[in-house]
Amino acid sequence: MTTILIVEDMMSQAEIIGKTLRQGGYNTVIVTTSEEAKVHLQSQTPDAIVMDVVLPGLSGFELCRELKEEPSTMQIPIVICSTKDSEMDKYWGIKQGASSYLTKPIDAAALLRAVEALVKP
Repeated sequence: MTTILIVEDMMSQAEIIGKTLRQGGYNTVIVTTSEEAKVHLQSQTPDAIVMDVVLPGLSGFELCRELKEEPSTMQIPIVICSTKDSEMDKYWGIKQGASSYLTKPIDAAALLRAVEALVKP
């Protein structure tokens, strides 16, 4: 089954994203910090990552950049989901290596379309 790693510190948002993805046929794993994501990635490689920008410790932008520079994770597609909705934020997210940038509140159909464009359930 296709697995999506969700990196989101707000559990209510993580649950909404997780439920949407599970209904779309994906397995999900939720972590709440960039550091937890990096630890998880040492033992399991997800098919894609959905992450927030505003996280404790490293921001989602910083984590995205690090993952895209690391040979073992550079091929994992990343979808950023954030309340940061300016054109500069979107540009910066894509510049850091994100495959897609969605704004919150999350539109379930848009999230599924973004993930399905990158991986198949």
